[in-house]
Amino acid sequence: SGCTVMEVGSTAEPDALDVDQGLTLACIGFLCLLLVAMIIRCAKVIMDPYSAIPTSTWEEQHLDD
Repeated sequence: SGCTVMEVGSTAEPDALDVDQGLTLACIGFLCLLLVAMIIRCAKVIMDPYSAIPTSTWEEQHLDD
């Protein structure tokens, strides 16, 4: 009975609260995945900037020089 003390205010619709929490956690997890993906992509560009640039732009730059 001690576990239900937290849910006194939401006894009418405890399911809705769980759904909201699930959506919130899902959104946070998705944002974290995007953040990690961006960090990895930026790290690759920083570590090896030349491979990230298309070869066509390098050829054009060499022609201009």
